Amino acid sequence: MPHQRVLVCGATGFIGRNLVEALSRRADLEVHAVRFTRPAYDLAGVTWHQADLRDATAVGALLKGFDVVIQAAATTSGSRDIVATPYIHVTDNAVMNSLLLRGCFDAKVRHFVFFSCSVMYQPREKPWREEEWDASQEMHVNYFGSGWTKLYVEKMCEFFSRLGVTRHTVIRHTNVFGPHDKFDLEKSHVFGASVTKAMTSKTGTVTIWGTGEEARDLLYVDDLVRFVELAMDRQRSAYEMMHASAGHALQIKDVVNRIVRASGRDLRIEHDLAGPTIRTSFALDSQRAKQLLGWEPKVDFDEGVRRTIDWWRATYGASKP
Repeated sequence: MPHQRVLVCGATGFIGRNLVEALSRRADLEVHAVRFTRPAYDLAGVTWHQADLRDATAVGALLKGFDVVIQAAATTSGSRDIVATPYIHVTDNAVMNSLLLRGCFDAKVRHFVFFSCSVMYQPREKPWREEEWDASQEMHVNYFGSGWTKLYVEKMCEFFSRLGVTRHTVIRHTNVFGPHDKFDLEKSHVFGASVTKAMTSKTGTVTIWGTGEEARDLLYVDDLVRFVELAMDRQRSAYEMMHASAGHALQIKDVVNRIVRASGRDLRIEHDLAGPTIRTSFALDSQRAKQLLGWEPKVDFDEGVRRTIDWWRATYGASKP
């Protein structure tokens, strides 16, 4: 049986790099990776392509001959940018995904995998199921632009799936963490920023923006990668939108405490009540993915933290990334 040709867009990013590393170990796949401005990294059996995914001509030329396209390319950053410059998550992401979806249809790609997110959901105690959100509900004000952009692309996936050429998987995942995440303090999410603060503090303190009472549903990246592999191998329907989550939310102050504990350092936690925060707390129900794909998370939070700290030490040592 010929190998499936798989193209990973955004291969130098957090999720993309973890995907490329995992998929390159499979003997049944021919793995190709797309980069934009960041340099390629050496990985046996991976073929690299440089492309600007906002360029229609470049996208059309790139997609020919592939069986699966995994779309992990996006403009992303942390809460500072989400609060101060939210437009950076809207325009480029809408353009590149529109071009990729049309390009996959034209090139007769068999399967397109899109990473959506969970920013459209409002805070509540009970985990959300996929069918419970609709367009009549309000989004958090800080997520209005990025949330509707993700929903637009989800509907584009559903639209193209109805044309009978390409199968589409939409993954609404919660906060993902693990190796290759962003660990710089300007662009990172709360987990990556907290790891860097814990590992590099010279003052004996780690600062949390806000009170730390808001909560996040945190999923280790290996579980998300396994979700993609199961969707590639097992999904037969033309379109599926599924949650990928741990299924419960942890308060940020608890997350930071557990990161500090895993670091093995004697650090005091302080709060910057003027720092940018997004006060929202919820979790997602992933039973649909379990029913359709046999997927459920396997790596608990503390084990994921330990693995990430071990990777951080091996990658950065005592230096700041």
